[in-house]
Amino acid sequence: MAIITTGSFAKAIYPGVNAWWGKAYEEHRKEYPDLFEMSSSSRNYEEDVGVSGFGLAPVKAEAGSISYDTEQQTYVTRYTHSVFGIGFIITQEMMEDDLYDVIGGRRARELAFSINQTMETVAANIYNRAFNSTYTYGDGKELCATDHPTDAGSQANELAVAADLSEASLEQACIDIMNTKNYKGLRISIMPKSLIVPPALAFEATRILKSTLQNDTANNAINAVRTMGVIPDGVKVNHYLTDADAWFIRTNCPDGMKMFTRRAPAFEVDNDFDTSNAKFKASVRFSVGNTDYRGVFGSPGA
Repeated sequence: MAIITTGSFAKAIYPGVNAWWGKAYEEHRKEYPDLFEMSSSSRNYEEDVGVSGFGLAPVKAEAGSISYDTEQQTYVTRYTHSVFGIGFIITQEMMEDDLYDVIGGRRARELAFSINQTMETVAANIYNRAFNSTYTYGDGKELCATDHPTDAGSQANELAVAADLSEASLEQACIDIMNTKNYKGLRISIMPKSLIVPPALAFEATRILKSTLQNDTANNAINAVRTMGVIPDGVKVNHYLTDADAWFIRTNCPDGMKMFTRRAPAFEVDNDFDTSNAKFKASVRFSVGNTDYRGVFGSPGA
């Protein structure tokens, strides 16, 4: 068991130290709410169950019988909430002799930082693994694929040919999203909502969405993406995305990318009676994932 003693911070018990560095960095704003629909939970897990719906209505012949369709349960997505926690133990002597309050006064902030970083990393990893077939969802496919199985054949939430972010590839992605169909192959109103990019694509994404005319061309043509307002929530830069080429579009799909908070981050303090050591811990319980792949559209880059 790791314990912080006077030996761990020997300089903290002697005068003359000008500054302690490495713990005063600013943190990014919370970015995971840009990636998911946020909900709370009061259960051990949450389940979303798909429904197939009905197909097109066939022609009814005169004096003929009406055709009856059926619907059924499709795939099930379960969100099992995991507990993430971290803490530290500090001896009574270290608490007493810490001249600079290196450990004591900063402990809550540092644990909060670790918890926040954990939540951001776990959340972003859903996108980081979007094209990895090792990580699958209810339909047995990875998050972004060209062959999600349905009753009407395969459907895609990924470009047919992987492409870097550009005005042309973004337009094609928006067209594909607008052509989205349900499980029975009927057209549904799914529209783009926000463009999610890593820091490496932040400037390119902004130029594409904000330019009045077509980006990086000499054409005297309007920027259709901006004029039509097809990305109403704009660019969302996420600093925890690990692929500098991958980019994503979140859509208005009602049950797409989801994050459940079972227990909000909590900070606790206790003392060990025998040793007088002080114990500090922080924990959080949550789950992240995807119910309907139509909630996101992505490209891993060329």
